Amino acid sequence: MTIYVGNLSYSATEADLRAVFADYGEVKRVVLPTDRETGRMRGFAFVEMNEDAQEDAAITELDGAEWMGRQLRVNKAKPREDNRRGSWEKKSDF
Repeated sequence: MTIYVGNLSYSATEADLRAVFADYGEVKRVVLPTDRETGRMRGFAFVEMNEDAQEDAAITELDGAEWMGRQLRVNKAKPREDNRRGSWEKKSDF
């Protein structure tokens, strides 16, 4: 499972997130997406932990918590639906 962390401060770093989530277990991976054009962080992150129970505990404790002046939104990440189509694909009217 992957955890979605929203409403992050733009000054949050990977190390900051690792430190917060380490209270709930071992952090496998942290991804902080950035804007392609500006390189600036987009205000959300994805965190993966070693065990589902650790992720569940982190979600329960951190959702709605104030951190770095912002109220976090923490929940299970939903699979990304890629609805983009390349211009080379035939687009149906149906």
